[in-house]
Amino acid sequence: MSDHTAASVIEQSKHDCEAALQYEFRNRELLEHCLTHASVATTRLASNERLEFLGDSILGMIVCELLYHRFPEFPEGELTRLKSMLVSRLTCADIASRVGLESCLLLGKGLASSAEIPSSIKAAVVEALIAGVYFDGGLEAARRLVERLIAPELERATQKTHIQNYKSLLQQLTQKMTGQTPVYQVIDEKGPDHSKCFLVSAMIGSQTFPAAWGPNKKEAEQNAAKNALLEIQGEEP
Repeated sequence: MSDHTAASVIEQSKHDCEAALQYEFRNRELLEHCLTHASVATTRLASNERLEFLGDSILGMIVCELLYHRFPEFPEGELTRLKSMLVSRLTCADIASRVGLESCLLLGKGLASSAEIPSSIKAAVVEALIAGVYFDGGLEAARRLVERLIAPELERATQKTHIQNYKSLLQQLTQKMTGQTPVYQVIDEKGPDHSKCFLVSAMIGSQTFPAAWGPNKKEAEQNAAKNALLEIQGEEP
């Protein structure tokens, strides 16, 4: 590949990246640095690894702040679980694929010709670009980028968290309303020892709520907590 052709490829990659991010870099060299994998860099310091290191922390900080303000009723443990889902390498790799960053990466010949780019490389470029936008446009620009990139994952994660943590939501509600903590009681069980089902009810003080079945005690308690929440809200369990 001639120098002119290589330069054209790099410029196209930068243009495509800016379109994917909906952000235009003032510092074009910084953008190229963000996209440069170690496999094609002249030295490790010329790759995006240091930017990836910083971007990981910037991403974590912005996501923590976002979750803190968006979910004022969530305790620390719930926020920690959500954060770990949203800043994971898997989530970052999914974001890279979703917005089309894979084609923007500057890779060595071996990686560029492979059928599938490793998820670790895709995750790393997202983190590097977050750091790049932070340096190029400041914290507010980085925050806008992270919130835009993470929005679909945040929606899925919060839906999943609500589904899986009825017990936590019920405890928060009852402690606010009555100062009491729900207690769960096994009402019945059936099936062989290796495959039992459990019927569990939630109790708050002297009040017992409609029981629910589950394939294990943990899921039965979650279902019982859901029934209790529905009844408290005046809905049919």
